[in-house]
Amino acid sequence: MSVGPPALPALLPALVGAFLADRDGLAGALAHHGTPVHLIFPQVFDENVRALRAVLDRERVRYRMFYAHKANQSAALALTARRAGIGIDVASPGELDSATRAGFAPEKIEVTGPKGEAFTRIALQTGVTINVDNLWELDLIDRITRAERPGGDPVAVLLRVGELPGTPFSRFGIPLALIDRALTTLASAGSRIRLLGFAFHLDSGAVGDRVRAAQTCLGLIERAHARGLAPTVIDIGGGLRQVFTADADRFDAYVRALREGLAGRGEPLAWAGHTFGYHIESGATHGTPVFHKYGNTVTAADMLAELLAAELPEHDHRPLARVLADNLLELWLEPGKALVDHAGVTVAGVEFTKELGDGTPLVHLDLSRDAVTPADQEVMVDPLVVPRSAPLTGPPAGVFFAGGLCLERDMVTNHRVHLPGLPRPGDLIVFPNTAAYHMDLSAAAASMRLPPRKVVVVGTERGFRVDTDDGVLSGEHAREFPKES
Repeated sequence: MSVGPPALPALLPALVGAFLADRDGLAGALAHHGTPVHLIFPQVFDENVRALRAVLDRERVRYRMFYAHKANQSAALALTARRAGIGIDVASPGELDSATRAGFAPEKIEVTGPKGEAFTRIALQTGVTINVDNLWELDLIDRITRAERPGGDPVAVLLRVGELPGTPFSRFGIPLALIDRALTTLASAGSRIRLLGFAFHLDSGAVGDRVRAAQTCLGLIERAHARGLAPTVIDIGGGLRQVFTADADRFDAYVRALREGLAGRGEPLAWAGHTFGYHIESGATHGTPVFHKYGNTVTAADMLAELLAAELPEHDHRPLARVLADNLLELWLEPGKALVDHAGVTVAGVEFTKELGDGTPLVHLDLSRDAVTPADQEVMVDPLVVPRSAPLTGPPAGVFFAGGLCLERDMVTNHRVHLPGLPRPGDLIVFPNTAAYHMDLSAAAASMRLPPRKVVVVGTERGFRVDTDDGVLSGEHAREFPKES
């Protein structure tokens, strides 16, 4: 049962909490780099890799893991992925260039997503694996390889398949109904393309959707073998879950209180008529909110374990992991948010507070909403206050955080955050778990405000080492902040 005002406590890894509690380290880093700033924790990324590997090793499946670079542009995280021995999934020439700078060999790089001719030619020249999104792209690869490299090594590709039975519709991939046309191209005489296997991309957190997609891909492998092809890979993409909340019961209690407030039966917890995707009808709130994923309590590792243990009805109800092993197949996966889960936070500075006509406190920060919030999502975990000097003093305050742009919609939080007192100018506001898409997906340089820079934090036996993200490849800009003796 929740105690006190409605709250959304955030889960915080021990390493991140230790750095935020280290006054010398945090103050030193901010004195050098200022606010707003994104803090990146590569060691947390490493822990996430190990957690997924432990599941895959326990289930004895052959696998290859690729870090989905689009989740975060950080050079440090790309370098961490390479050092961890996994591959990288890139979706643009810029990401491919970043992967190359981080030291990834071509055989460790997979290019995914829709690709135009220019990017396709770059991928072919680089020698990476290509995850083919559509028939136009496959025909382009076929024409180029026949004309320009008839005697060279075949190009390794996966076919991304879309419109799979029993799964949400997706614009990505070759529709299942058209897949035979792709197989005909691959099996035709003189083809310089080697089919590795089949892939899918699902905008869904449901394990059942992935089970049905994997079962369809198993059938496609049999169909491809009948054409004389020899695929051995099923690529399940990404979409593994994150855990944001430290208290699922309090999350649920906050959502109930929010809905009561929207219906006019409790304290208003929403900013200026914001409904979070709900609609109000007959004095009640209805619909699906934009923030549903923030209440998840299933880790990425647990979700992956559930998927591998799922029984396949068309394969004598054997678990997916067993079916893969029995058929000498390899599982590929491209986690992005699951690998950067909790590997970054965003720190802003309080510029001033003001009181609205109804007494609502508004706390203005030195960053804008797009620097910390992906697209139209509301980040339903409460930011942390790190006072510059003395702790906050009462009375308690239910505040909204506002951004620095001259737009009415530039509210960093549209939900009310209850604090033990009002933050003061110069105090720090920390937004937890922002590494997955929050930092980069919507960030813009509006009003000539540059997006926050990224700073890398590494814990050592002596204390913390802090580096600029663009300095990690050279190691020239690191600063040490030893523990207090």
